[in-house]
Amino acid sequence: MARSKSSKKAASRKTTTARRAGASKKAPGDAVSLLKADHRQVEKWFAEFEKSRSDSRKAELASKICAALTVHTEIEEELFYPAFIEATGDKDLHHEAVVEHDGAKKLIKQIEASGPQDDYFDSKVKVLSEMIKHHVKEEEQRGGMFAEAKQSDMDLKVLGEQMRARKQELGAT
Repeated sequence: MARSKSSKKAASRKTTTARRAGASKKAPGDAVSLLKADHRQVEKWFAEFEKSRSDSRKAELASKICAALTVHTEIEEELFYPAFIEATGDKDLHHEAVVEHDGAKKLIKQIEASGPQDDYFDSKVKVLSEMIKHHVKEEEQRGGMFAEAKQSDMDLKVLGEQMRARKQELGAT
């Protein structure tokens, strides 16, 4: 028997409300979705950092950014990149991504070793933001690493599960 329009609307409202409350918030389904979700989260924190005038808030955001990027680069390098290179053989994209990670890791260490009292703190976070924007664009653009991964025989769903489990081991959510 079909439901009435009013009961369908009520069910739809409950679902929408639950989603907004986070009750039905699901983890990203595959490896690419998981990595993109990480990108969006860090972009949000960089934007908040840029708007912030509070040294304590900047320190908190920089800490979150550095921790998230450290875990993100680790799961990419341990799991995603090896699967990518095996499935595609695209050494150029792989090597470029690894070099970009190396530069980001050096800057992350400098940021973690300093704080808002450092005259260069804001500049270091800004440069890291620009580096990450470039890296994200390279990975997510048409013909980029993620597009190539999706067109390959990589099992992105299984890889996503492995990456999610590794993130949890590393203390990330």
